Amino acid sequence: MQHIPHRRLIGVLGGMGPAATIDFMAKVVMLTPAQHDQDHVPLLVHGVPQIPDRSAAIAAGSDAPFLPMAAGIMQLERAGAEFIAIPCNTAHYWHERLARGSRVPLLHIADAVMAMIAEIEPPIGAVALMATRGTIAAGLYQSRFGTKRPRLILPDEPAQALVDSAIVATKAGQRPLALRHAEEASQRLLDAGAERLLLACTELPLALADSAFLPLGIDPTEALARACVNASLGEAR
Repeated sequence: MQHIPHRRLIGVLGGMGPAATIDFMAKVVMLTPAQHDQDHVPLLVHGVPQIPDRSAAIAAGSDAPFLPMAAGIMQLERAGAEFIAIPCNTAHYWHERLARGSRVPLLHIADAVMAMIAEIEPPIGAVALMATRGTIAAGLYQSRFGTKRPRLILPDEPAQALVDSAIVATKAGQRPLALRHAEEASQRLLDAGAERLLLACTELPLALADSAFLPLGIDPTEALARACVNASLGEAR
């Protein structure tokens, strides 16, 4: 009889946005060392696209996304999730409060990214942050880089406007526009001295999926997926 290995149940608070959640799930599958179906990690997904826009809420000083996210976490807990991941960078503005109200651990996407960057050889000198205005305003990544290397480069206004457009176009399914504006933003940031691009909105790896710039990207979706696989398998990384 086949031995079925134990795997911890991953709860996913998704829908922010829907395609990004599917991309996250695909990366969990891709990163899991498996020979059979039963080797894969179990996923429990709460996908609610109706959660209010996170970046707009931060700009307006609104807490509108918090309660539906907290309700989603509660549902995941009740369904048996042993830890929870949120594949949306901007949603981590509320991570600390959500974690305080949760009975199970909430992984943090920025912590997963920093662990990934620490393993890159040779070390990076400078990385550009490509993210929503909400993520940048919240300082989710600036607080982790601090004065340490690699140096974090923030986009100027023209680059940020291109990033914003690429994110919106990806959510709307306008792939050619998303690709064009994501590539233009990437080039501006590389011209500003960046060696790598931190794609800190889960739509950006999708926008650049067919781009020559993608190999320069550091993908938080992949970093979070890797952290989930390690946690499900019981491996501390």
